[in-house]
Amino acid sequence: MGQKIFKCRKCGRYTLETVCQQCGLSTVRPQPAKFSPKDPYGKYRRLARKEGILCRK
Repeated sequence: MGQKIFKCRKCGRYTLETVCQQCGLSTVRPQPAKFSPKDPYGKYRRLARKEGILCRK
């Protein structure tokens, strides 16, 4: 159980390969950004979400 999951940039499919088998493009690891309690842009991101400018996925 040491494999990492990858996501295709173009078609959005998940795979265990470094190249997407459907479209042939390279894949990336879909890891979230590291959490920091000193997030300098957190205030603006929360404000944008509240106003509906930024939506969650």
